[in-house]
Amino acid sequence: MTHETQSEQTPSADRISLSIDEGFDLAVQLHRSGCPDPAEMLYRRILEALPTHLNSLNFLALLCHQQQRREEAADLLGRIITIDPDNPDAHNNLGNVLDGMGRKRDAEARFRKAIEIQPEHAPALNNLGVVLTSRGALDEALDVYQRAVEGDPENADYRYNMGNALRKNGRMDAALAAYGKAVELDSAHMGAWQGLTRALIQTGREEAALAVFDAWIEKDPQNPVARYLQAACQGQGAPDRAPDLFVQKTFDEMAATFDDHLQNDLDYRAPQLIVEALAEHLPPTGAALDILDAGCGTGLCGPLLKPFSRHLAGVDLSAGMLTRARGTTHYDELVQAEITEFLKSRPAAYHLIVSADTLCYFGDLRTVLTWAARGLRPGGRMAFTLEAAETDEVAWQLNRNGRYVHHPTYINEVAGDAGFDATAIRPVILRTEGGEPVRGFLVLLTTRRAHGRSHPL
Repeated sequence: MTHETQSEQTPSADRISLSIDEGFDLAVQLHRSGCPDPAEMLYRRILEALPTHLNSLNFLALLCHQQQRREEAADLLGRIITIDPDNPDAHNNLGNVLDGMGRKRDAEARFRKAIEIQPEHAPALNNLGVVLTSRGALDEALDVYQRAVEGDPENADYRYNMGNALRKNGRMDAALAAYGKAVELDSAHMGAWQGLTRALIQTGREEAALAVFDAWIEKDPQNPVARYLQAACQGQGAPDRAPDLFVQKTFDEMAATFDDHLQNDLDYRAPQLIVEALAEHLPPTGAALDILDAGCGTGLCGPLLKPFSRHLAGVDLSAGMLTRARGTTHYDELVQAEITEFLKSRPAAYHLIVSADTLCYFGDLRTVLTWAARGLRPGGRMAFTLEAAETDEVAWQLNRNGRYVHHPTYINEVAGDAGFDATAIRPVILRTEGGEPVRGFLVLLTTRRAHGRSHPL
């Protein structure tokens, strides 16, 4: 192929010839229609004929980025910049790819370069604002968000991101105005609705928050996140567990800053508490156990569990969290799935299941613990953390923060019903929030033994 592409499936007399432009248009159509493989084939055929075809390099980079092939995406965007060093879109897109790889400093440099080339490049200004917000440089973030909004005043995402920075900066009325404008621009913007209700609740305006929930649900009656957060706000009508969409959205948005926030701001200790509690039951290090990290997140439990594992699997609903976990060397397998559904497919697969600060998104624990017991081998163990209910009057309850709390009597009861033989429930401090300790429980369970066999731990 020189400057046309041909079908290789028919004799030469019947081949279909396409110009470069026609081939590119077809590739983009296939790409946008959810057919990435033939789209990629066409992009690459075009680049074989014309290596400097910038649009094909850019769209192929986008395809690779969408498929988590970020090194390839970065290489393709780097080729664009080599050909056209003053291409602001290429620098901005490379910044997004680098940010997805966890290379925040490099990403920030690319966003700044795009802005240097084109000072009012609204997407780069917005992306720089997100990076600045994540590291606490709120004043500069608000400045670049303002410039992004001025450049594209109809963009709801920019208003939403500005609202997040304003809320973190304590400027709650301005945050409410930004979220409200985002909802006005895009009534389907779930993040903006959620930010609006969160800011109202944080400022003690629960009645106003409930009115916003009513408006949100009127606009989107089937939205499970709206109904879940409404139940959390009003303290009634809670579902048995958080909706998958809520968990995915919440943790996808937090993925980039999750580790720093937990460890540096909240003094997060759940992984260490779990492994310390298991210490007397774990064998000497030597990679002997099949272990599941249920709700693995970014992989904070991974380095603590790896020395004891023969096979360490992680499962999580959040693609963003799993991307971070893949950047470590600790897991042999990472799967995006809901925990209960995943366990149903893995009977008697594990010696040990751990779950750090994940089951607080379950109210009723019966189903998940039943399948966890079935996912363990006889005598296997499970260790997890939960947040503590402040009253003896409830078995479990959904709090306004969107997490469930549990009573130890209920935990002990459902563990026995699920098939666990021994239960230890220890009061612990899980982290701090707003300067206050978050009280919870560290729960250790052992499955019943089969035919007198000794347990493996």
